[in-house]
Amino acid sequence: MKKYIMPILSALLVGFLLAKFMINQYDKKENLKTVFNSYETLYFIQQGVYSTKESMEKNMSDFAYYIYNIENDKYYTYIGITKTKENSDKLKGFYEKLGYITYIKEINVDNIGFVEILNQYDQLLETTEDENTIKAICSQVLSKYEELILNEREN
Repeated sequence: MKKYIMPILSALLVGFLLAKFMINQYDKKENLKTVFNSYETLYFIQQGVYSTKESMEKNMSDFAYYIYNIENDKYYTYIGITKTKENSDKLKGFYEKLGYITYIKEINVDNIGFVEILNQYDQLLETTEDENTIKAICSQVLSKYEELILNEREN
């Protein structure tokens, strides 16, 4: 009987230490990387493409809020974001009625928080025809995009 006590106690001690090590790994879960991303396709309303920042700023001065992306030394400007094709067509028509040429560009986004906020703004956008409300919704959505996605990329 005495010859079994030491191996049993050793096995319990090793098991306890391994369990503690494994549990401590879950406490540090903020370091874990996401293995699976679920992307949402969003519709960005693109207003133009500019070769210089000065040219972009001059041409975008009519807009209360816009975001831009630099690709291949070009400045791509966006004046609206929506999740549905219907709302993207509505925004495109709205800005074309104001005299601006716009394009709809599909971009994949994986920020669930932003997509949830966008769903709420899309519901408001579906029900309104008021010009000032549409402009305010576009500004708010772009502001949230900048806050939740663009600033996250910089950090």
